[in-house]
Amino acid sequence: MSLRIYGNRLLKTLPGLDTRPTPARVRQAVFNIWQGSIADCRWLDLCTGSGAMGAEALGRGAAMAIGIEQSGKACAVIQQNWQQVAHPKQTFQVIRGNVLQKLSSLVGQRFDRIYFDPPYGSSLYEPVLEAISQYQLLAPMGELAAEHGCDRTMPEQVLSLVQIRQKVYGSTGLSFYSMNEI
Repeated sequence: MSLRIYGNRLLKTLPGLDTRPTPARVRQAVFNIWQGSIADCRWLDLCTGSGAMGAEALGRGAAMAIGIEQSGKACAVIQQNWQQVAHPKQTFQVIRGNVLQKLSSLVGQRFDRIYFDPPYGSSLYEPVLEAISQYQLLAPMGELAAEHGCDRTMPEQVLSLVQIRQKVYGSTGLSFYSMNEI
């Protein structure tokens, strides 16, 4: 299976639904919401799947993208996809492993945009949001978007992360967070 991203670029995906790519309508909505803030940003893609969101960010001028994905097969596809869309001045890294275990390796880095898309039925949402807050991975003016099923209730606040808006696109929900400015 393949999918198209910004600039009519074709990406590879794994067969089946193990990496469930973010629907085109949702991808477009995210990048419309974050329009004007992608160029030169530092992008973190959690539960990266096919890598479509990170590829979109790179294709729209993100300075760098880091993805964390558990599946080795998916990591190989992400690496190929990001290599295809990245320009020589852009950097990217694909980290294989459990997202909760690998987040600590990013301590000291700050990301302007974080996209988090775990399996909808997983119990990863709050622990990952807590880890992002504890490790201070979101830049002060940054935003995080968590993709989830529209039937999931997302927390209004997790430590220093505060929900700033929610959007629903069919059966897909997006919850956006920023740092609480106390």
